[in-house]
Amino acid sequence: MNNDAVWVRGVTGIQMHHTTDLQDASRFLGNAVMALQAAHVRTGDDRYSSLAAQLKTVVAEARGLETQARANMHGLHSTDPEQFVRCRNGEEPWPDEIQAGFIPRHTCKDQCLYHDHNVLEAIMQCTCGQPPCRACAIGGTL
Repeated sequence: MNNDAVWVRGVTGIQMHHTTDLQDASRFLGNAVMALQAAHVRTGDDRYSSLAAQLKTVVAEARGLETQARANMHGLHSTDPEQFVRCRNGEEPWPDEIQAGFIPRHTCKDQCLYHDHNVLEAIMQCTCGQPPCRACAIGGTL
């Protein structure tokens, strides 16, 4: 397993599970298959359809990996809902992802739906009293 750092798409409010990355991979591979099939239709060149057939196998494998990862995530939600929430909130890493070097999600720019966006129904979800951003504290910026 390669433990090199990778760019992770930031999402305010939740820590994405790698199921999202696998879903993207499946979608992008599926798009590549369709594009190769379209190139075959336009040119009649069998190299394009041959490559599309190879990619179909890869698409199926990627979808299988996504299904397994999604099952792991749902399993965590069923067996330990509190840990699931901590992982989703970025307080700790997902159990099936690399643990070493994990830094909690930055919360310093989070906004409160109730106070910052005037969503009256969100009064019970007020985030104004949360402690300072742990990620900034770990990085030494607090």
